[in-house]
Amino acid sequence: MVRTASTMLELSTQLPSFSLPDIDGSIVSPDDFHDAPALLIIFMCNHCPFVKYIIGPIVDLISQYQEESVAVIAISSNDVEEYPEDAPQLMKQLAQSEQFTFPYLYDETQQTAKDFHAACTPDFFLFDKDRKLVYRGQLDDSRPSNGIPITGADLNAAIDATLEGKQVSQDQKPSIGCNIKWKSGSEPGYAP
Repeated sequence: MVRTASTMLELSTQLPSFSLPDIDGSIVSPDDFHDAPALLIIFMCNHCPFVKYIIGPIVDLISQYQEESVAVIAISSNDVEEYPEDAPQLMKQLAQSEQFTFPYLYDETQQTAKDFHAACTPDFFLFDKDRKLVYRGQLDDSRPSNGIPITGADLNAAIDATLEGKQVSQDQKPSIGCNIKWKSGSEPGYAP
């Protein structure tokens, strides 16, 4: 299990635009959620042990914040030829088994991941009502087998501050996870 850290995209970066297919076949864009007071983008995939470790707690956390109108979009950008367990039909199975209440999009070209400077799964990006980046980093300090309970403390604090119109702490730690599985020859020029 290779540990890769977030690139920590610069705060205040404007939300990159994208339109990607959801597992239900519809096309989803951030513009679909223009009234939401906050938008959380999560880069994830099916097979990553770091994602598997937090998937239940993150689905619970998301459903709580969706009650407060926070919009959430999950995106998988992995190369499915080399990692077939991340293919769209299996993404759909995961979303059904874990009862996702948010879109799970497939970034086949990997351009959206590159636009976000995404590096790992999971990789979290929180944007405020003006769609400026206010948080990027970890869910919390818990990792598989480090014995620290999953609380979502870091992401919770960022979402709460955003919803309250307060500044999010700039003391942000990178997420750690599996590297995004880039297609051969298409690795991005940025590094974590």
